[in-house]
Amino acid sequence: MQSEIRKELLDAFTNAGDSYLSGQHIAELIGCSRTAVWKHIEELRKDGFELEAVRRKGYRILKTPERITADEIRLGLKTKFMGKNIHYEESVDSTQKIAHRFAYEDVPEGTAIIAEEQISGRGRMDRKWHSPKFSGVWMSLILRPNIPLTKAPQLTLLTAVAVVQAIEEMTDLVPEIKWPNDILINGKKVTGILTELQAEADRIHSIIVGIGINVNQKPVDFPLELQEIASSLLIEKGAPVSRADLIRSIFTHFEKLYLLYLDEGFFPIKLLWESYAVSIGNHLKARTITHTIEGKALGITDEGVLKLEDENGVIHQIYSADIEL
Repeated sequence: MQSEIRKELLDAFTNAGDSYLSGQHIAELIGCSRTAVWKHIEELRKDGFELEAVRRKGYRILKTPERITADEIRLGLKTKFMGKNIHYEESVDSTQKIAHRFAYEDVPEGTAIIAEEQISGRGRMDRKWHSPKFSGVWMSLILRPNIPLTKAPQLTLLTAVAVVQAIEEMTDLVPEIKWPNDILINGKKVTGILTELQAEADRIHSIIVGIGINVNQKPVDFPLELQEIASSLLIEKGAPVSRADLIRSIFTHFEKLYLLYLDEGFFPIKLLWESYAVSIGNHLKARTITHTIEGKALGITDEGVLKLEDENGVIHQIYSADIEL
């Protein structure tokens, strides 16, 4: 009940914009007493919100907390379902592990698990993902699309487009996508995406999409072995980026693309993905589990599989591989 009142209170401030909300108006909106409104306002202050109170006008939020609390993300979020249900923790082993557990509990589609820090964050092929505190976006999304099992990898490509669009919206940077799940800026990795399935033989129960974004790290925040290949939005932009604003933007773009995908299929997502792809037309190496293929990247198929033409003109379809430009 308390969390529902908090959501309604933040929705009211979101809809008010820069306008003041009177205590009486808030009480009527969320169905509680003026005393209860005051208590909830004080709770927001304790959680790091800076609120202005003006007699005969009411309240308005001047500043949100430095850390990305669920409340700060909800403030201004106007999606239908993405991010409406947020589970936030300061430090976790892995948001993916929590998301898998929640998915089995039938939480709503669009549920997001967000952490300030991951102790054991991981990427593809169980590689460790460096996830330090208060500097990045470390989250997992729970989806329940009614699609065949074979189409699940397309959600990785869709996610990459949504994240690129959000970064573009929040910065003046130009991100590029390296197939299938890396987002680069100036040739350095800033984002990784990990898609995992919960499925039966003939249907998908849920898809867990993990997103890791280096947002406000400085060069010294990266281990030595990563400093040459990884970067952050702060490093590339030269200024901090609001992580809560970035998350809201991701939710907004993701929901729009996801609904388009469910309605029209993968083709419009494919066109968008290829427009951001750094590898298309370039020579690259694709290292699979069994061998390495070199050639020119021609694009992706209508299913999202990478097409690679070798020196003999043979076109290979790459379903899973490490890509080296």
